[in-house]
Amino acid sequence: MLAALAPGAAHLRAGRRKTGLVLISLYAVALLGLLAFVLSNDLGTLLGSATQDSWITAVMIGSGVLGAAWFALIVHSFVVLRPGRLGQPGQALVGTLAGLLAIVVVLPFAYAAHSASTYRQALDDIFQPPVEAVDEPTPPAPKPEDPWAGRRRINILLLGGDADDHRVGVRTDSMHLASVNVRTGNTVLFSLPRNLEDVRFRPGTPMARRFPNGFDLPKDPNGGSSDLLNSVWEYADSHPELFGGKQHQGAKVLMDTIGYTLGLRVDWYALVNMWGFARLIDAIGGITITVEQDVVFGRYNEGLVKAGTRRLKGADAMWYARSRTFSDDYTRMRRQRCVLGALLDQADPATLLTRFNQVARATKDLIRTDIPRPMLEHLVPLALKVKNAKVTSLQFVPPLINTGYPDWELIRSLAAKAIRDSDRAERPVAATASPSPSASGTAEPSKAPGPKKNRRVKQDGDNPVQGLTQGCGTPSNKG
Repeated sequence: MLAALAPGAAHLRAGRRKTGLVLISLYAVALLGLLAFVLSNDLGTLLGSATQDSWITAVMIGSGVLGAAWFALIVHSFVVLRPGRLGQPGQALVGTLAGLLAIVVVLPFAYAAHSASTYRQALDDIFQPPVEAVDEPTPPAPKPEDPWAGRRRINILLLGGDADDHRVGVRTDSMHLASVNVRTGNTVLFSLPRNLEDVRFRPGTPMARRFPNGFDLPKDPNGGSSDLLNSVWEYADSHPELFGGKQHQGAKVLMDTIGYTLGLRVDWYALVNMWGFARLIDAIGGITITVEQDVVFGRYNEGLVKAGTRRLKGADAMWYARSRTFSDDYTRMRRQRCVLGALLDQADPATLLTRFNQVARATKDLIRTDIPRPMLEHLVPLALKVKNAKVTSLQFVPPLINTGYPDWELIRSLAAKAIRDSDRAERPVAATASPSPSASGTAEPSKAPGPKKNRRVKQDGDNPVQGLTQGCGTPSNKG
């Protein structure tokens, strides 16, 4: 049993000093080497490297070799201790215990190899070229010395949609753009409402030529609108003739449209199946959220997420984030922000590692993204940096923005100011529910002329930039 933890101990006990000392020395050197490697690399670098196929393969092969070696070590330790000196009952008992111990010491290595295999399969499922990029040239590999190509910030579009057999196309009902400072990790999360009307497209693009005065379509037979921001992806996918016959242009069009709306360049997108996201929440054991007031959901209002601080399972967390019963889009957007904040706070590396296989399995068919696989090595350390940095939120909702008659210049000026304030806070700080002191003002309204109904009057103390979890965590006495 001691040999299972300190290889060579049994050989020393049996009088094989040379063999025992060699085994213990090799074991000590290996442990010291592993310790030196861990101490010389930060956690982000290690986890980033672990996304490379070469590292995953090395873990799988190494686990198999070490598992076999430890099994052989236990068997040989049993043999050199000469169990034949015992009586028949003693030999049977000790032999059984040694056999069980040999199996037990193999289990951690088998688990590591299985986890590595599951992990690689999850990465292969998620980070494969999206259908819209199949015919496009492969982007160049990032340079290790400067993977961001000299840029201060990267912008990732986070989308949530309902994938369903009876729903045609992709409707992005949840749209958030994360703008991340690559040096500090300070992040601004821009939230755009699904019902933003009169969407403008970048001049010179096929969609701008089709809709020179903004996204405008006839009303649906039931009186609904199919020309809101959440319909841009679906419309572009449904009209390949606008793009010279190219299929699956929805993602690129939506990225460019939101980038143009905010005055930013969108680097990549990640589309999450909202109900698959519930499986991911279940995989990490749920999330703790303070529900401000009872949230009713269901086709017949039969569901209820009760008010109070509670640990929500995936389905309840998604209903909390998505329900509009007795509510509206803007309240729902705030609840979505609360769920994102809870995940950022509670999905720590320790939790993810202890539930690794569950998390990996839950991600299958969950995410669709155009992030290149080689970028993961750099994005993983950046994600850990974001966790301990300053994360603020800006939601373009009434009364800040009139979604029926949006002031596009005001949107861009507010976005630019939020980024400037985020960049000024150079030192990473813990995410807070309070607004940053450096973001204590509101950007000046656009000076460009426009209809009065487009304008918004700046009020004293008005502060559209919030902490990611601001407004979350205060239960109401109602309900």
